[in-house]
Amino acid sequence: MVDYSKYETVIGLEVHAQLLTESKLFCADSAAFGGAPNTHISPITLGYPGTLPMLNKKAVEYAIKLGLACHCTIEHNNYFARKNYFYPDLPKGYQVSQHTAPICVGGHLTIQTEAGERRIALNRIHMEEDAGKSIHDQDDDFTLVDFNRAGVPLVEIVTDPTIHSADEAYAYLTELRRLVRYLGVCDGNMEEGSMRCDANISVRLHGDTTLGTKVEVKNMNSIRNVKRAIEFEVKRQIDLIEAGGTLVQETRSFDAATGGSFSLRSKEEANDYRYFPEPDLAPFHFTEAYIAGIRATLPALPEELIARYTTVYGLSEYDARVICDDKSFSDYYELLIQATPLYKAAANWMQGPVKSWLNDNGGDIATFPVPAPALAALITLADEGKVSFSVAAKSIFPELLQQPTETPLAIATRLNLLQDKDEGSIAPIVDEVLASLPAKVAEFKAGKKGLMALFVGEVMKRSKGKADPKLTNALLAEKLK
Repeated sequence: MVDYSKYETVIGLEVHAQLLTESKLFCADSAAFGGAPNTHISPITLGYPGTLPMLNKKAVEYAIKLGLACHCTIEHNNYFARKNYFYPDLPKGYQVSQHTAPICVGGHLTIQTEAGERRIALNRIHMEEDAGKSIHDQDDDFTLVDFNRAGVPLVEIVTDPTIHSADEAYAYLTELRRLVRYLGVCDGNMEEGSMRCDANISVRLHGDTTLGTKVEVKNMNSIRNVKRAIEFEVKRQIDLIEAGGTLVQETRSFDAATGGSFSLRSKEEANDYRYFPEPDLAPFHFTEAYIAGIRATLPALPEELIARYTTVYGLSEYDARVICDDKSFSDYYELLIQATPLYKAAANWMQGPVKSWLNDNGGDIATFPVPAPALAALITLADEGKVSFSVAAKSIFPELLQQPTETPLAIATRLNLLQDKDEGSIAPIVDEVLASLPAKVAEFKAGKKGLMALFVGEVMKRSKGKADPKLTNALLAEKLK
């Protein structure tokens, strides 16, 4: 029986994130995802002789923005280098990269674990251009190459080897994806390849200080699959060591269908990429004022919003984190609380009726038809006791979804849903309910006070939700003495 607990897992992650620029890193070709194969290309993308690159300023701004959000040191003096290697989908025969001189150094990202907060140390963030895409499954005899992606601007975010479990890796990638989306620098879509992760995994006995043999795992197209791949690879390595085998440094590919991995190539020696400064691109330099200008454009980030929601608005940390899980969702909440001071009620509506509608309709709040002021008016209507929450959520909210320009008060009036505060109309219903439940009345008077909820519920049902709950409770309490 293998004792897996005596081993420590050591993981370093390398994440490539495509920057959301309109054009490529060194030319004006479109950087948009999709398009017919080989339509977002030009002689510059294809590396034709005599062509010259020009650096995309917006990509540089996005890289600095991410570095600042990750607490990195921003390098003021920068240059690009050529990283020489051959792949069929690398049109120039080299990649222009900052691997040897990153724009952002150090930094960290804070994650939430079962044991509390943990900082994952970053080694660096650097810029580089993407390669094209080789397609192996459309022709029996040939590999096809699409260069649309070649030259799209990337940042590579590299952690130190300080992640110690698949769960921590999952939390880190979830937080990183949320961060790049908040910043608007990447859409974080792993399925489309705009965010890609490679995991460097090793194991060692607890107490050892020397890193074990590292295995790199590639081709994971979701955060969940990164977690699955790490769990499989850790078990594979420990089982091999315990069986007396020898681990080799290699690159492996993850198979999502089987949940396993297989060897792609050995990496016994480091590749000689023959880095040298890119001769066609001048070095570039930043002033403190330039960096400060970019810092001023940073939006409120999740941790800042969570702190404000919990300390100023009185939300629980759980509620605050659910709201901040997606930027567009938190943006809507920000609009909502500008229109109503009922912060907790607004959070409940966001996590209840609104999220239920999103789950049923594709999950994107950009398609949610109700403007924030209209939803705020509905929340206020319920808070003022003009309608019950149940009536607001089950009767007025669906109508508001269909008629978002009509006010909630107008809808409630039109549907005759406004709560009845007239004692003269509610008292007969109360009498009718009590007369119909003599046995329950006797039990209540004998001490079973929890039956009050039953009586209130019956009055609400017979009044079709219109009876004012406070007045109903008061009348019942009086008649049940």
